[in-house]
Amino acid sequence: MAKMLYQGHGSYRIVLDDGTVVYVDPFIGEGYDLPADLVVSTHEHFDHNQVDKMPHAAGCEVLRVADFHPAPGEYRSFESHGVGIQPVQAYNKNHSVDQCVGLVLSFDGLTFYASGDTSTTDDMSSGKLAAMNLDYAVFPGDGFYNMDVAEASECARLVGARHSIPVHLVPMDDPNDPSQLFSRERAEAFQAQGRIIVEPGEELQL
Repeated sequence: MAKMLYQGHGSYRIVLDDGTVVYVDPFIGEGYDLPADLVVSTHEHFDHNQVDKMPHAAGCEVLRVADFHPAPGEYRSFESHGVGIQPVQAYNKNHSVDQCVGLVLSFDGLTFYASGDTSTTDDMSSGKLAAMNLDYAVFPGDGFYNMDVAEASECARLVGARHSIPVHLVPMDDPNDPSQLFSRERAEAFQAQGRIIVEPGEELQL
């Protein structure tokens, strides 16, 4: 069974049933000890793109936003180490649609939406994401660089994943301040069907 380790802020690690190690938006927290087979980054802000923070296994593939979204309107999907990766829109006033992506990861018979930094997108409101019948989805809600928790809750309704997880809940301006890793209060305010709250350092069986 695959497991997700939430490292804090927008960073998490997924270990597949066969032991394949995937890091998503690496930046902060603990749990960078396992050598990566695959590292994906949704955009190039410093708090999402520390792709060398962990050791890399032989054959590790690092995929960044320029790989997924090489030109305006162009999106490229990948298959790597048994993980299907389909990019979708991610954007808001602080994140250009041409420089950011969300990622739908497929592995072990599951689908996992890594939203990146975003607010409501056309891919959400059009029903494109809902049609994917997602098992898990994460949504940011810091209310400064991203949408607030109320909008994140509405996005979760639009996406309709079986389980929704709030992340990236505090604006990050001091990586040495542990209070910026997570906000339990904001996580509790996030409302979604099948909501799961995971605190930094906790592991979730998917």
